[in-house]
Amino acid sequence: MTNPGIAGRRPPPTDHRKGPRRRGEELHAAIRSAALAELAEVGYARFTMDAVAVRAKASKASLYRRWPQRIDLIMDAIYENLPDPDTLPDTGSFREDALSVLRETGALLDGPAGEAMRGLLTDVLTDKERAAEVRERVRGNGANVMGVLVRRAVERGECAPGSATPRRLETGSALLRYHFLFNGAPVPDHVIVGIVDEVIVPLFAAPAD
Repeated sequence: MTNPGIAGRRPPPTDHRKGPRRRGEELHAAIRSAALAELAEVGYARFTMDAVAVRAKASKASLYRRWPQRIDLIMDAIYENLPDPDTLPDTGSFREDALSVLRETGALLDGPAGEAMRGLLTDVLTDKERAAEVRERVRGNGANVMGVLVRRAVERGECAPGSATPRRLETGSALLRYHFLFNGAPVPDHVIVGIVDEVIVPLFAAPAD
């Protein structure tokens, strides 16, 4: 006969000290990866720090030391995976470069990043400081990436010198996010091509007034 006292016991909590010792960026990378996997599986609303700790085989203390709230971890995990301005491929064509970047961003929005963005925007509506932080990180990455593409294109003679104003640099990614937020994902390729051919290429071909 099964002893009910034994059967009713919960398994002992995982002792993370017995696993491989991870520190610094190795540990943080594992936690960010676990956060993205958790978002993909359960969505933003059911995302918890406890579940991420279990998935990453890390202590909850290690999460909270770096990310005091779940929104901090989610933002960090997502923006760590956005296109990196320092490693952008150079196709030799401004149009092709822009298409490549927007397609990569569109693919990200069709996964955990898109799920998180919708949830983040809902959460920050009543928090002006958080809203400003999310806005700055979203706008900053898109503008930085486009700035690299335009500088290359100016050197090749494809874009006008002085065309890379802050507002112009934000335009492509802003239009992509607008379509995603109101129409969902995936963003159709013809929409991305239209943004590039009808807006981005003509916009940077002309100098700013």
